[in-house]
Order: sequence, then structure tokens, then C-alpha cells
Amino acid sequence: MLNALIVMAAVLIHHEALLRLSSFLNKMHQSHRFRLITAVFGVLLAHTAEVWLFAAAYFFMHHGDGWGQLTGNFSGSFLDSVYFSFTTFTTVGYGDIQPEGDLRYLTGIEGLTGFVLITWSASFLFVEMQRYWPSR
Repeated sequence: MLNALIVMAAVLIHHEALLRLSSFLNKMHQSHRFRLITAVFGVLLAHTAEVWLFAAAYFFMHHGDGWGQLTGNFSGSFLDSVYFSFTTFTTVGYGDIQPEGDLRYLTGIEGLTGFVLITWSASFLFVEMQRYWPSR
């Protein structure tokens, strides 16, 4: 249940970010280059918020009883949780930190969620590029 709530929150963050970003880009009167750069930074900001959401879950689950733990090159700090979340969200998975126990299920769902949201962002940016890219 907790995993589902975290995924729903990440998807809602992404949906709202893209909606607001799209509306903001439509109101901008700057050059197409500036609009596209703004779109890329907006998408990166949304992904960062989503990664930090998962990182908070890892941090609290690691320090809570019965959820499992993160082992390996992990000091227990929140920034280590953020690092682990970034590598999981982007499906890079360096392997220097390993999940154990029930925490493993969140890592699997984060990888899938990250893949879907990154793909959604790529589609959004493609549409924005077609809209604002100068015709040749």
C-alpha cells in the first residue's frame, strides 16, 4: 500500500509539473530557444522532486522497524538515500548500495516508475520542440 501511495504521488507531481510547464510555455513571449531550455529545466526539476520523494521513503523505511534496510556503501544519511534513489529512478543501478527485505519492492517499482516518467518527459519535450522549433 505504501509503495502504491508513493508511486501515485510521483505521478501526480509529474502530471502537475507538465501541465503547469505547458501553460507557462504558452504564455512566454521569449525566443523558441529560451522556451525549450525552460522546458528542459522544468522537467529536470520535476524528476528531482520525484527522486527526493522516493529518497524520503527509503530513508524512513531504512530507519524504521520491519521494512528492511539499505546495505553496502550506505551510511544511513538522507543524502545517501537521495543518491540511491537517483540511481534507481534512472535505472543506472551502480550496485554499491543494495536493498534488503521489503525495501526491495520499492526499488523495483521506483525503477519502473522512473522509466515511465522519463519517457513521458521525453514525449513532452518532443512535442514542445515541434511546436517551438523554427521551421527549416
